[in-house]
Amino acid sequence: MCEEKKIAKDLLDIKAVFLRPEEPFTWASGIKSPIYCDNRLTLSYPNVRNDVEDGLAALIKEKYPDVECIEGTSTAGIAHAALVAERLGLPCGYVRGSNKSHGRQNKIEGVVKEGMKVVVVEDLISTGGSSLEVVEALREAGCEVLGLVAIFTYNLPKAKENFANHHCAYATLSNYDTLLEVAIEHNYVSSDALEKLKAWKKDPSDESWMDK
Repeated sequence: MCEEKKIAKDLLDIKAVFLRPEEPFTWASGIKSPIYCDNRLTLSYPNVRNDVEDGLAALIKEKYPDVECIEGTSTAGIAHAALVAERLGLPCGYVRGSNKSHGRQNKIEGVVKEGMKVVVVEDLISTGGSSLEVVEALREAGCEVLGLVAIFTYNLPKAKENFANHHCAYATLSNYDTLLEVAIEHNYVSSDALEKLKAWKKDPSDESWMDK
């Protein structure tokens, strides 16, 4: 089994990913979605956790060999960033969603230096908005962001557009399209649901996918 499919099956096996096209989830944005992803659950399963962290470390070595520091997104990316940094023998830090309200009021925790070559570790990419806020915060601090790695992406067109507009490369261990293949192969969803699941990805804000 290829790495993308292995990670996809891991996520399905531990119910980090739910596919529920007949009873959609509602995201915080109000979008109706046939998929819900909680990659925090990977931390509770040592075998899956090792697959994820080994995979992210290998991805960074392959895509961004000049990396000097690993930065996690707060909060979901912090643990993964720390575990990956340990594997790579690199410094690690994380970026808050906003400045801390007390003490030194840091937004970036850990040591960063002007010109430092950084890779951001994220758990999930939907539209990429929150991930790119982290990228921009690091750039404002003088870092050179080589790119971002994540466990999973919904492969939404909006995410590709946003990363391109911010001139930021990214790579993931697995993705929505691969997950659908694995879900069908291992009977996590019926083939009848596949049309709905594919239609949603084209435009999540268009709820007509539910009528497929």
